Amino acid sequence: MKKLLLILLCVPLIGFGQGWETTFGGASADVGQSVQQTTDGGYIITGLTHSYGNGNGSSDVYLLKTDDYGVDQWSQTFGGTDADEGKSVQQTTDGGYIITGYTTLFANGDDVYLIKTDVNGVELWSQTFGGTDDDYGTSVQQTSDGGYIITGSTESLGSGGLDVYLIKTDGNGTEQWSKTFGGTGDDWGSSVQQTNDGGYIITGRTKSGSSFYTCLIKTDGNGIEQWTENFSSTHSSFSYSVQQTADGGYIITGSDYNLAFNHDLYLIKTDGNGIEQWSQIFGGVGDDIGSSVQQTTDGGCIITGSTESLGSGGLDVYLIKTDGNGTEQWSKTFGGTDDDVGHSVQQTTDGGYIITGTTGGWGFSDIYLIKTDGNGNITSTFNIPINPNRNLQKTVDILGKETKPQTNTP
Repeated sequence: MKKLLLILLCVPLIGFGQGWETTFGGASADVGQSVQQTTDGGYIITGLTHSYGNGNGSSDVYLLKTDDYGVDQWSQTFGGTDADEGKSVQQTTDGGYIITGYTTLFANGDDVYLIKTDVNGVELWSQTFGGTDDDYGTSVQQTSDGGYIITGSTESLGSGGLDVYLIKTDGNGTEQWSKTFGGTGDDWGSSVQQTNDGGYIITGRTKSGSSFYTCLIKTDGNGIEQWTENFSSTHSSFSYSVQQTADGGYIITGSDYNLAFNHDLYLIKTDGNGIEQWSQIFGGVGDDIGSSVQQTTDGGCIITGSTESLGSGGLDVYLIKTDGNGTEQWSKTFGGTDDDVGHSVQQTTDGGYIITGTTGGWGFSDIYLIKTDGNGNITSTFNIPINPNRNLQKTVDILGKETKPQTNTP
C-alpha cells in the first residue's frame, strides 16, 4: 500500500489585514460628509454631488451605499433645482436611512432638510424646517421613541443673527417641538446626540465680540436647557463633533486658533456637567482641524479631520488614535498632492475604522472612502508564529494509519 509522509514545515505564515481606499464621483465636485457602517457590514455615505442629480449645475443630496469592500451597490440623489446637501446620515431601526442637511428654496433662502428612505435609498418622505431666512441642518439621530433629533443653525428664528437650532420630530418627520440657543452674535449647532438620561447634548460655536468659542449645551428630553459651557481660547475655537462617553461625560473635537494664527486640532473631555477634565492639542505649524470624534471600545478616542502640517502636501486626511486621557497612540495621514479632508469617522465591528471625506480639491473633488485596520493602516501584515522546535510527529499511510517505515526504504 502507498504511504503518505506527513511533513510539518517550520516556517512563519503571513496574514494580511483588511484595509482599502476608494473614491466616488464624476466630472464635477462630489463631497462625502458622513459615513456609518450598516447592519449588513457595508457602509452608507451622504454628502453632495454636482456630477449627478438634477443636472443643472447645482448640488444635490447624495446617498451612496457600498458593500464591506467599498464597492458601490446603489446611489440616490435628492433635491430641487437649487443647492442641496446632505450633512449627516444614520441607519434607522427599520433598515432604512435618515438624512439631514439643507435645501435651497429660492424665495425663502435655505431650509433644514430631513429625508427618510427605505433600505434601498428610495425616498419615503421628506420635511423642511425654518423660515424666510437661511436655516441649516448639520446632524441627525434617531431617538429612543422612534423619532428624530436634529441640530443646525437658524437665521429665521431666535434672538438675532444665527442661533443654534434644535428640532425634535416624530417618526414621520412631523415637528413636535423646536428650540433655539444663543445670543446676539452668531451661534451654530454642529453635532447632537441623545444622552443616556433621555436628554440631548449639542456642540457648536458661539460668537462673543470678535471671537468664537466652543459651546456645549445640555437639554432635557423636551429641549429645555439644563446647562451651557463655553470653552475659551486665545483667539477663536470651533467644535464640530460631540459624543457622550461611557462614564457619562462628553468628548468634543474641533479646532483652536493659536498664537501663530494657525488652527490646531483639539480634543476636550468633560464630566457629565460639562466641566473640562482635560484637553489635548494635535498638529504642527499649519492648519489642523478635527471634524469627527468617537470613543473607541478600548476607552480611547478616534478622530478624523484635516492636516496641513503633516502628510504629502496641501491638506491631507488626518486620523488620530488616543488613549483614555487623550494621549496620542498613533496618527496617520491619507491623500495625495491636492487637498484631501476627512469629515466623518466610525469604529467598525472588526476593530478598524471607516472614514469619509473629499479628495482632489474643491471644484473637481471626489468622495473619499477609507477603511483601515485597528492601527490605522490601509495595508498591513502580521506573522502567525510557528514553534521553531516542532519536529515530525509521525508518518501515516493513505488511510491515516500510523506506520513505522524502515530506514532507507522507500
